[in-house]
Amino acid sequence: MWANWSTVLMGLGFCRFTLEERTDHMEKKVGRSISYGNWGEGSDTAKETGGEGGEWRKPGVEFDHCGLGSLALEVINLEQKVQLVHELDGNVMRCVRDQNGNHVIQKCIESIPTKNIDFIISAFRGQVSILSMHPYGCRVIQVRVLEHCSDEVQCQFIVDEILESVFTLAQDQYGNYVAQHVLERGKSQERSQIISKLSGHIVQLSQHKFASNVVEKCLEFGDFTERQLLIAEIVGHDKQHDNLLTMMKDQFANYVIQKVLEICSENQRAMLLSRIRLHAHALKKYTYGKHIVARFEQLLGEGVYT
Repeated sequence: MWANWSTVLMGLGFCRFTLEERTDHMEKKVGRSISYGNWGEGSDTAKETGGEGGEWRKPGVEFDHCGLGSLALEVINLEQKVQLVHELDGNVMRCVRDQNGNHVIQKCIESIPTKNIDFIISAFRGQVSILSMHPYGCRVIQVRVLEHCSDEVQCQFIVDEILESVFTLAQDQYGNYVAQHVLERGKSQERSQIISKLSGHIVQLSQHKFASNVVEKCLEFGDFTERQLLIAEIVGHDKQHDNLLTMMKDQFANYVIQKVLEICSENQRAMLLSRIRLHAHALKKYTYGKHIVARFEQLLGEGVYT
């Protein structure tokens, strides 16, 4: 039966230490406990668990109580870290989905070379999209794996799975942050793939609470040609539909238009401002249209458009 991690760690007196008060005594205590295979002979915890080796491997809800699981990974040496975290093998996904356990997985990825935690990275295969849309899983994928994975080849499948499902991720309350991260920090070909997958749906996505943020990042980090294509889609209109007018009145899409005004070429800005002037009076009647009019008037004041 697995021991309660928080009880075990607190039994060692870890709660009286802070990250700023690490001591050799603490490091030796953690290391000694690991080498013994239990958490101290004669302790209440050891008695409860029978003092058997491997009793400290319960991942999940109690592991990072008071931040102690992460703290242990802060102070012990690499060999001890590797030995400790391998107790999580087979329970990685359970930890990632837990409000406490996810912090431990994050700390593992952050502080241990990727080659030593292959079982953690491998556990994500085929699960990246699901994790990216999970309140805790998205933190692990975005904040830790994409930033700290030291083996690009080993971790490439993470990005590949994100790209495969980016249209869905862009519209998710958590997944949109993962998509934004790749747009901001990914390779140019990865950004191009995202923009390609979202193109043709820009007006629709711009009116979405979460996806509109992704569209803004596409405009901000796309290259010149990609921006041109996106802007052309936004300003397109026919007898029945005026995409620009629709977006200017929308509570989310109006921010996309403001981003367009910020990053577009001078010729495009002149064309957009000309279109906005035609609708300025009508836009003032709409709560969100007023934002565009205010931006339009600001640019007029700066002499951008005459």
